[in-house]
Amino acid sequence: MRAGRRTVIGALLVSAALVITGCSSTETGNPNAAGEAPKEGETAAKAKLVADPAPEAKEVEVLKPIRISVTEGTITEAKLTNQEGKEVKGEVAADKLSWTATEPLGYGKTYTYAAKAKGSDNKDVELKGSFSTMSPAKQIRATLNPVDNATVGVGMPVSVKFETAPKDKAAAEKALKVETSSGKVDGAWAWLSATQVDWRPKEYWPAGTQVTVSANLFGVNYGNGYGRANVSSKFKIGKNQVWKVNTPDHSLKLYKDGAQAASYPSSNGKDADPNLNTPNGTVIVMAKEAVGDFSNPRYGYTNVKKKWAVRISNHGEFIHENEENHANIGKNNTSHGCVNLYEADAKAVFDVAQIGDPVEVTGSKATFPTTSDVNDWLFSWDQWKSMSAIK
Repeated sequence: MRAGRRTVIGALLVSAALVITGCSSTETGNPNAAGEAPKEGETAAKAKLVADPAPEAKEVEVLKPIRISVTEGTITEAKLTNQEGKEVKGEVAADKLSWTATEPLGYGKTYTYAAKAKGSDNKDVELKGSFSTMSPAKQIRATLNPVDNATVGVGMPVSVKFETAPKDKAAAEKALKVETSSGKVDGAWAWLSATQVDWRPKEYWPAGTQVTVSANLFGVNYGNGYGRANVSSKFKIGKNQVWKVNTPDHSLKLYKDGAQAASYPSSNGKDADPNLNTPNGTVIVMAKEAVGDFSNPRYGYTNVKKKWAVRISNHGEFIHENEENHANIGKNNTSHGCVNLYEADAKAVFDVAQIGDPVEVTGSKATFPTTSDVNDWLFSWDQWKSMSAIK
């Protein structure tokens, strides 16, 4: 994951034959450019430089566009430096009437600018000044998942979590962007809690898609604090594989590219007790452990070790081996909610499963609660879209 800061983009920017950020251009400027005599009847005018923010401005927001502009002339030099003496990158507009900073400012810093312009009177004018940026008392950190360079399954959502709930969720959401290599993938953001917003596609991701997520949160005003830093991630969607459990069938099936590739006998959650059912709904592979540690004091067991554990929810459900339940695998549903497999089959599933693979459960008397941790696919598409903060 990379952290960075938002770049301020100037409109219609080109280099110029000026001493401005070391660039050059053949642009000729406006009709009253320096060096041209005024037309008959016109009065030569003195250039006037204006800076925004104004000299000595305080508490300037870091996302504010920094601009130096001129009337009755053209800019010939412009420079903005920070308190360490480092020059801030910037560009001059094509008409040479303005200069705009093109890199982000920092919190709690002082910046100094110096600019020159030549008027139609062919005389130089100068402008110098400084301003200081705000230093927010509350800076809110955000994290992003999947992490950089991850390969995940076709059901993997994008998740942004904030250490403090942003008051202005729409402002936070507007700063988030998902880009894909496989053309437009229809998807949307939804707030699953006060501190978490997820993006998921309408349908499962296309296999092989390269995904870039940009959370340009630095400097964003949340109403109760400001974004601490930008975060971004580039990850890849792996193979198209979906796991399906139909509890009355006593089996776990693997589908690759829509076709059944494997079937494993299973014993699922106990049918007679709704609290022990393997619930209906689409969840995802969340984590894998070669040896899982299971405890449920309510049902009389703690620290029970099982091999090849594949977590599919934070509600307590896993796919794992359970040779102690050998007699019921493929015949009866007797587990405490997990999908029990023979050891060899559990190892085969463990080896193939990708984090983010969808796991679709049907046939049960119970349903996964939408309050579970990774619940993105438990909502209909219309429900999901309604959970955006941008209306």
